[in-house]
Order: sequence, then C-alpha cells, then structure tokens
Amino acid sequence: MAAPRAEPAEFPWWLAILATTAAWLYYEIWANDLYAQAMQTLSQGIGITALVTVIAYFGACIMGLLLALAGMSRWVVLRQAARLYVEIVRGVPIIVLLLYIAFVIAPALVVALNALLGGLGLETIRSRDFPLLARAVIALTVAYSAFLAEIFRAGLQSVDRGQIEAAMSLGLNGWQRFRLVVFPQALRTMLPPLGNDFVAMVKDSSLVSVLGVSDITQLGKVTAAGNFRYFETYNIVALMYLTMTISLSLLLRQLEKRMQGGAGR
Repeated sequence: MAAPRAEPAEFPWWLAILATTAAWLYYEIWANDLYAQAMQTLSQGIGITALVTVIAYFGACIMGLLLALAGMSRWVVLRQAARLYVEIVRGVPIIVLLLYIAFVIAPALVVALNALLGGLGLETIRSRDFPLLARAVIALTVAYSAFLAEIFRAGLQSVDRGQIEAAMSLGLNGWQRFRLVVFPQALRTMLPPLGNDFVAMVKDSSLVSVLGVSDITQLGKVTAAGNFRYFETYNIVALMYLTMTISLSLLLRQLEKRMQGGAGR
C-alpha cells in the first residue's frame, strides 16, 4: 500500500501581511517624531511586562503541577481541595481576582504578618510596603495556576498505563517513574496548550495596569492622556503586543515541530 502523499506547505500569507504592516508601522515610528517619542516612552514598559509574565507563568506552572498531582492523589481530601481551588479560581474573571488579591488578600496578609511580628517584638510593616507589582504577579500566578492544572492533569493522564507498569516492573520508584517515563511523554501533549497559555499571559499581563504598574499598557494610558494622541499611542501599544505574541507563537510552533520530529525517530 502506497504511503499517503504529504500536502505541500501553504504559504503563510497572513504572516506576510502582518510583517509588511508591522514594517510600515515601524518605519512610521522611525520617521515620525511623535511616534518615535511615544515609542521611546512605551518601550520602558517592555521590561515590566516581560518580568510580570515570566515570573507569574513560572509560578503558575509550579502551582498548576502541584494541583494536578493533588487532583490525581489517592487521598480524597487532596483531590477535593484541588478541585475546589480550580473551580473557584476559574470561575472568577482575572481582573476581579487581580483586584481582590491586591486590595483584600494582600492587606489581610499584612495584618496577619504584623500580628506575628508584634508577637515576636519586631517592627511591623505598612500595607504600602507590599508592592503593587508583587500583588499583580501573585494574582496572575493564582489565576493561571487553575488553568494550567487542568492542562497538566490531562497531559499526565494521557500517558499509557502500560508505560507506567513497565517502569514499575523495572523497579523504578514513584519519583523516577514520574521524572523518566510519565512527564517526558506527557510534555509532548501538554506543550501546545502550555505555549498558548504563555502567549495569553503576555496579553493578560496588561491587566496589571489597573493597579498602576508601569507596564506597556499603563505607560500607553499615561502617554495618551498627556499628548491626546490616542490613535498614534495605541497603535504603538497594539504593535508592541502583536510583535511579542506572534514572535512567541512562531517560536513555540517550531519547538513543537522539533519535539514531534524527535519523538518520531
């Protein structure tokens, strides 16, 4: 039986159109003093956006993996606690969760910490000493941990039971089975949705602007309010986010293809 012919690769016209549009906009930024001034100001927020995204996503991955393992535990209390956490967090809009953690949970933590410090005879802290940037990172970590927990759970459960039984027959303990057999195979399944959520977090990091954190969106609001050039300013904001998200999407696609190719050998 003849092997099916591979379909020819389709030229990515959408990418060509976007790249052409972006090149034109970047030329306008370079050639137009107003655009260039706004770009110089907004570029200062790239570092904050990247910092919030990377730290929050890394924390969310750790929490999500722990929640997934708890949800698959043989202990019913852990399973139910993990499910309760996931359902509550997934059911609350991220911006509401952001505001709740920033202005309800964070002050409560400061009060609890002050009670502990006061009991030990140490100097207490003020609520303002808890940076808004840290509150924003914690909020995004909590929000995305619930979504990533479901990705990890589905990926771990997709590993064939026979693989685990074979590892057990070789005498591998639970940690060795997870590290050497289960997780590497599950990662190939989990990588696309994990990558999608990372790109989504780049966009959702713009929500931290409601706390006054100086990311790209916040600087865009301040710049537009100062020069009243909303069209030019928000063109640059949109362009910066598009550049980051599309570049990440293309990189993740290439990584996914390489992993699939390595698995097929």
